[in-house]
Amino acid sequence: MIINHNIAAINTHRQFGVANNAQSSSMEKLSSGLRINRAGDDAAGLSISEKMRGQIRGLEQSSRNAQDGISLIQTAEGALNEVHSITQRMRELAVQSANDTNIAEDRAALKDEFDALATEVGRINTDTEFNKQKLLDGTAGNAGVLSMHVGANKDQVIQVDLTSVKLDDIQAAIADADISNQTGAEAAIATLDENIAKISTGRSKLGAYQNRLEHSIANLDNAAENLTAAESRIRDVDMAKEMMEQTRSSILSQAAQAMLAQANQTPQNVLQLLR
Repeated sequence: MIINHNIAAINTHRQFGVANNAQSSSMEKLSSGLRINRAGDDAAGLSISEKMRGQIRGLEQSSRNAQDGISLIQTAEGALNEVHSITQRMRELAVQSANDTNIAEDRAALKDEFDALATEVGRINTDTEFNKQKLLDGTAGNAGVLSMHVGANKDQVIQVDLTSVKLDDIQAAIADADISNQTGAEAAIATLDENIAKISTGRSKLGAYQNRLEHSIANLDNAAENLTAAESRIRDVDMAKEMMEQTRSSILSQAAQAMLAQANQTPQNVLQLLR
């Protein structure tokens, strides 16, 4: 028996420290809900999960980008809806003026409303904006083409071409129409038919862009959901399992503490031999 080095106490003290450290680690994980609180917990897992977090946040922002794109498209489409309504009314006035039962005074009244409606089309063309970008004059984005970034990474975009809904030519054509006489009214009907068809085509294209963005949102949200689940499996703690580990560490710590007290009594037993 020796007294200079109490090997049993040293070993028990080491085991006590291991149990205490394990208990502290379990308590930290349980309190934070995370399996990885620092790089030392799982260096590779931390690196992978941080990359996933970047992708998740990119996907979530891209979904918001697509929603903003839909709002922009709906703004443009709503303006074109009004232009559609206006041009349909203008066509109705042209058809009415083309009838020779009208006298010059009647046609003058019809022309006044016709011209006022043409002016309103011009106002809609210049004043329709989204976030201070004019949508119908061909100046939005890059010469009327906007890039909607709908992915977590570089160059994942959808091009929205607003040149198909540019109203400058349509506005000029209907502004030049004159329904003050029968011949002019007949010509105005043909002009309006042509431009109503152009507006219909533009609205159809906007609807297609909107549908595409809606599908993109669904896909982005699905990708973000599944990537979040994968990141959770790496980063989040299994509460039941960690509670079991914490209980185990607590029991070992208490047992080591009790054994350390007994180990420290061993040198005292040596003194009994000297009495």
